[in-house]
Amino acid sequence: MIRHLFKLIWNQKKAHTLLVVEILASFLVLFGLTSLIVSNGKNYREPLGFSYERVWAINLNNNQDTAAVAQKTQAIFRRLGSYPNVESVSRMSDNYPFSDYYNGRGISNGNSTEQVATYSTDEHFAQTLGMVLAAGAWYRATDSIGKYKPVVINRSTQEALFGRENAVGKVIADYEKKPTWKVVGVVDSFKGKGEFSTSESIMFSLLDEKSPWEKTMLVRVKSGTNADFEATLVKDITTMLPGWGVEVTYLTDARQAKQNITLVPIVIFLIISGFLLINVALGLFGVLNVSITRRRGEIGLRRALGATEGAISRQIVGEMWVLATFALVLGLLLAMQFPLLHVFDLAANVYLTAMAVAAVVIYLLVTICALYPGLQAAKLQPAVALHEE
Repeated sequence: MIRHLFKLIWNQKKAHTLLVVEILASFLVLFGLTSLIVSNGKNYREPLGFSYERVWAINLNNNQDTAAVAQKTQAIFRRLGSYPNVESVSRMSDNYPFSDYYNGRGISNGNSTEQVATYSTDEHFAQTLGMVLAAGAWYRATDSIGKYKPVVINRSTQEALFGRENAVGKVIADYEKKPTWKVVGVVDSFKGKGEFSTSESIMFSLLDEKSPWEKTMLVRVKSGTNADFEATLVKDITTMLPGWGVEVTYLTDARQAKQNITLVPIVIFLIISGFLLINVALGLFGVLNVSITRRRGEIGLRRALGATEGAISRQIVGEMWVLATFALVLGLLLAMQFPLLHVFDLAANVYLTAMAVAAVVIYLLVTICALYPGLQAAKLQPAVALHEE
């Protein structure tokens, strides 16, 4: 029966070419959409590693003022910590969580090297973001006195440089193989670019309070603090530092903006997929209705020879499955190139899952589209069909 169906569809390949192309296009779009959803869903399930609620990022810009920048920045830090509405404040580099800024560098341990995202922070960073360490402790200001600079790394960095060994107490070298940092703590995860980002290798280092470059403050405010307090902060800072620029960003808003960057392409793909699937469904209905009208005599003869309604209906559905299979074979051949060529640098299991899901959706679509015409053909009475012939 299956061989007969393949032969039947193959003999009518010219009539079904457009429909095969539409199914192929639908499969490829579904494959791309599902790859995005599976990849981002996998990333979303991984822990963020910090708490962003009630945390504000205050970016200071000294503009043309170059006199005693570090001292003025520290004065603002102390002023922010004096407000009763502030639970905790931390000073850091400009690549605060959910920002568009990125700082990175190469580090090494023996023959192992890794490119890491670097965050220059003070000793209050973990407290302000509610971070929990998996091993060791967060560095303190007094740790700056020593041969090596104290750093905290995440699990990804630890596995890349030390494998399964405990990284606390180990020394990390720079890209020139010069021993520079000492690991004092390890965090499981820190996804500074949002839930949908991959868990990249990260290193936190203790900033130099005398440095004029780190001018971003993270402020955790108490519950119930409103925009009036933001206006007070901005006014006080501009009063203390005339000519400086002040920008306040709520991490909740920055997080939403990052999520929108990921979700908008998915929504666009969903709309495109929806239009393609509707076109395929309409095409299937049209082909089946025309086919059944032309084959009334054939169907009537089969019914007269004893074919049941179920057998007729299964043949119609089977023919559509064979048509979909022709398209999916071509689609799978194209989709298989993505994991083989490491396109978009996604894991192979993401592509394989996307292929399976897209194929299942296509088969469900053609099945649903073929059920009603199949039932209509199955109800055709032999005498009526043969009389019309």
